[in-house]
Amino acid sequence: MKKQTSEKNAILLVEDEDSLAAGLEFNLVAEGFTVKRARDGREAIDFFYTGEFDLVILDIMLPYKDGFEVAEKIRETAPQTPILMLTARTKVEDRIRGLEVGADDYMVKPFHLQELLARIKVMLRRKAWYRQVTEEQPIFSFGDNRINFKTLQCRTGKGMISLTQREAMLLRYLVDHEGEIISRKELLEQVWHISGDVDTRTVDNFIARLRKYFEPDHQKPVYIKSVRSAGYIFNSNPEDK
Repeated sequence: MKKQTSEKNAILLVEDEDSLAAGLEFNLVAEGFTVKRARDGREAIDFFYTGEFDLVILDIMLPYKDGFEVAEKIRETAPQTPILMLTARTKVEDRIRGLEVGADDYMVKPFHLQELLARIKVMLRRKAWYRQVTEEQPIFSFGDNRINFKTLQCRTGKGMISLTQREAMLLRYLVDHEGEIISRKELLEQVWHISGDVDTRTVDNFIARLRKYFEPDHQKPVYIKSVRSAGYIFNSNPEDK
C-alpha cells in the first residue's frame, strides 16, 4: 500500500543516468512524494526557479553544470531547501566541498534505497524543526551581533553578512544548547545528519567561519569556545560565565 503524504513533499531529482533515475523516481512516488526529474545542471536550475520543491536530490557529475554549481545557485535563493548529493566520487575532499557549497547530506553510489529514504525523512524533519524554531525565535542577539534566522541576514560588529543555510543551522544548534559542551560527532549527526565517517575538519571549518563573522577577535573567541578533546561550547554572555 502506498503511504499517504502531503503534496508539499515535492522532490527535484537531478540525475542524468536514466536507469538509476527511473528506479529512484518509482520508489519515491511509491513513498508518497511527487517527483520532478532534471537530466542536467541547466535544466535543474530552470526547474528549481520555476517550481516549488521541499528537497533536492542532486548528482554531482552532470552535463553543462555540475552538482556543486547547481547547489550554489539553489542556495542563492533558497537557503533552507534540503539538498542531498548523490555521487560516485568517494574522496573526502569531494564530500567536504559538497557540504561547504550547501549540501545537507552526501551519499556515495551505489547506495541502499532504504538508507536513502531514511535520510530524506530525517532531512525533512530537520527542515520542519528549523522552520518551527525560527518562527518561535526568529531573531537572536549577542554582543554586537543580531541574527535573523528566517532571512539569514545578520548585523555584526563588522557589518552586514548573509549566512548560508548550513552556517545558520549550526549556529542555531549551538544557541539552542547554550552552555553545553557539544562534540563534533554530535554536530555532524544533528546538523549535517551524517555519521562521523566524514572528516571532522568539516565542523572545524564551519566553526572558524562563525568565529570570523561574530567574534570581536576570531583568534581569541569568547562566544564560541573550544573545549579540548570534547568539542565546542557557546555562551552569549561570556562575562556572566
